[in-house]
Amino acid sequence: MKTAVVGAGAWGTALAILLCKNGHDTTLWCRSEARAAEIRDTRVNPRLPKVELPRQLHICADPSCVADCQMVVIASPSFPIRQVLAAIAPYLRPDTLLVSVTKGIEDGTLLRMSQVVSQETGHENVVALTGPCHAEEVAVGIPSGCLAACGDKGCAELVQDAFMSDTFRVYTSPDVVGAELGGALKNVIALCAGVVAGLGFGDNTKAMLMTRGLTEMARLGVSLGAQKSTLAGLSGIGDLIVTCTSQHSRNNRAGMLIGQGCTPRQAMEQVGAVVEGYYASKSAWELCQKQNVEMPIIHAAYQVLYEGANPRQAVSSLLLRQRRAESEDAGWL
Repeated sequence: MKTAVVGAGAWGTALAILLCKNGHDTTLWCRSEARAAEIRDTRVNPRLPKVELPRQLHICADPSCVADCQMVVIASPSFPIRQVLAAIAPYLRPDTLLVSVTKGIEDGTLLRMSQVVSQETGHENVVALTGPCHAEEVAVGIPSGCLAACGDKGCAELVQDAFMSDTFRVYTSPDVVGAELGGALKNVIALCAGVVAGLGFGDNTKAMLMTRGLTEMARLGVSLGAQKSTLAGLSGIGDLIVTCTSQHSRNNRAGMLIGQGCTPRQAMEQVGAVVEGYYASKSAWELCQKQNVEMPIIHAAYQVLYEGANPRQAVSSLLLRQRRAESEDAGWL
């Protein structure tokens, strides 16, 4: 199958490698011709410096590379995604299958990424591919798993078939809302997990944060039509675990720097790559306000990242909230 991956970050590159290894004719699109030339010459993407790219992987900066592709994977960061989509949209065939692997909620519109892709391209059945996968591990064949979510079962299964291998397992789901919200919201919780580590707190604190964070993710997801079971799966708790605990997590590293005294801007500059949790925290806060859903961790994250609140005081305010049962419907008489 002829495919293109739009976005030459670490995740887009890892997926392009996977598609190549699965025998697909694959092109990796970079926004910059200079970056494309560098990757072509060295066969190494600086975002994955220890991985040699397959010789059969095409590298280019021409948006027309998506023409005649049967499948196009959108791997742009969330904040410039509309500009990227505007560049490739004129060259897309009406029957091209689009796959969104970007995790985020758009600032202002509060749309999920597959909704943005659909809006900009006119394609209805956009598949969201998401889950607990670090690019650094997928690129070298460490066993990993993902979720292909789409309202059209056939489209989800086509993506499943395209990516499945002996090291990469793909499940399907009709719950696009749950899959995408899980992928976006876990970045905020992972950033918070980094903050508490940077403050010097321990495993107990992180476990509590992750568990209550998952509760908030499910609470908002259900209010928007997601299934709770999806948030308990790969795109929810699975992605939450890997992003909150891994050395590869940019959100976790940025949060740790903030906990150690950096401003959010300084932390992101030191990480040196897109920290999606920073952007998602603002959109998530606005979304929970719109839905009238209680999300105290998300609120605290927003205050620290956008209002200059002290991280240690934010943790204290969460611990001193009114006493309550763990479950809203505990079933006690």
